[in-house]
Amino acid sequence: MSPARRRGGPGPRPARGQSVRGQSSRGQGPKARSGQPGKPVKPGKAARAANVARPAKAARPAKASRGSRAAAPKAARAGRGPRAAGAHRGGPAPARPAGVRPAERDRGLGGDHVEGRQAVRELLLAGRRRVRELLVANDLDDAGIVAEILDLAGEARVRVTEVSRAKLEAAARTDAPQGVVARADAVTPVDLDELAAPRQGRLAPFLVALDGITDPGNLGAILRTAECAGVTGVVLPRHRAAHLTPTAVKAAAGAVEHLPMALVGGLPTALGRLRDLGVWVVGLDGRAELDLYAADVLGSAPVCLVLGAEGKGLSRLVRERCDVLVRIPMLGRLASLNVSAAAALACYEVLRRRASA
Repeated sequence: MSPARRRGGPGPRPARGQSVRGQSSRGQGPKARSGQPGKPVKPGKAARAANVARPAKAARPAKASRGSRAAAPKAARAGRGPRAAGAHRGGPAPARPAGVRPAERDRGLGGDHVEGRQAVRELLLAGRRRVRELLVANDLDDAGIVAEILDLAGEARVRVTEVSRAKLEAAARTDAPQGVVARADAVTPVDLDELAAPRQGRLAPFLVALDGITDPGNLGAILRTAECAGVTGVVLPRHRAAHLTPTAVKAAAGAVEHLPMALVGGLPTALGRLRDLGVWVVGLDGRAELDLYAADVLGSAPVCLVLGAEGKGLSRLVRERCDVLVRIPMLGRLASLNVSAAAALACYEVLRRRASA
């Protein structure tokens, strides 16, 4: 296949009746008051105006017998017509995107809890997210990368709290926080079309899409490799996939601060959209006939590498959305590589091709 192929598109109570009071003065005679005519007004006090007769209260409807109540529809007893399914008492139901539940729509990539010295250092260096607090173990030596972290936190006016090692490890969510824990705003996902848009003066989009990667350690390792190899964006499915947990962020060693990431509802649909935008979708599949090093679409054309989970590989629908399927040559007795290792090989092959193009 040739990268010269082009596709469509570069892709809104009732007000109460007002009481009317008359204007009477002292000693001007009796006033009508609650059925007591002729009662004089006490001297020295201002005469009150004659009360306006209040309208009689509407008679309450007679209660229906239990039998008749049972026979009448519940909506009719309440004095209203039947309510359509899904209608709200206060008006029409609020619209929401089809197929997206509110909880799913609000759930993002994560990444608000950062541990590890390298990850925290890159978080402060990038300055793309607000850091609310930095916890530091009080037994750390103020030298090397720790001193740099403290200096960066001071420049960014981040609150630094020294705690005991026991308290820091209690606040940590990984096995080795390395004496530093940062609490920051979550990573904001970008739009898929933005990832695929070519930018003036830069190389063509180089994307990585992950299909069913559920191990946060593998996700972090892939993100670290991808950032080092010049990947311009990562596509993550919303469901059945690892997101930016503390383990993934620590393993990424700061790559999450520099890699734009899109969160998509369905990966097959997202890959179809990328194809419409002129991006070649290349899937890594151990059953493919074409060798990775023989594929001619990995050069200067916009490309998206798709990696599947270990064991399962690419799902059927994802495989069908790929333009090309390639495999990594395996000469040993083992049948597959770790997905992060496969990602490294494929990403650097794209880098090699682009460097020599």
